Amino acid sequence: MEDSPELDLKDLISYVTRALVDHPDQVEVNAVEGDRTTVFELRVAPDDLGQIIGKQGRTIRAVRAILAAATTRSNQRAVLEVLE
Repeated sequence: MEDSPELDLKDLISYVTRALVDHPDQVEVNAVEGDRTTVFELRVAPDDLGQIIGKQGRTIRAVRAILAAATTRSNQRAVLEVLE
């Protein structure tokens, strides 16, 4: 039985963000599915919020680019939101 693509993407986002923060145990990724779009909600520790966003948003932009690259083969669209 094959895992769903959303689970793989969720694991990918979790893996990348845990490597970037000081408190990896507080990283949470939730998937909210729509018709053709899946919204991934990312929560990190308040201290790690600046690290995950990066200077001028470069780090979160890079994570979103990885997510976009991972979804190119499927017809699904994925969006990553950082929640405070």
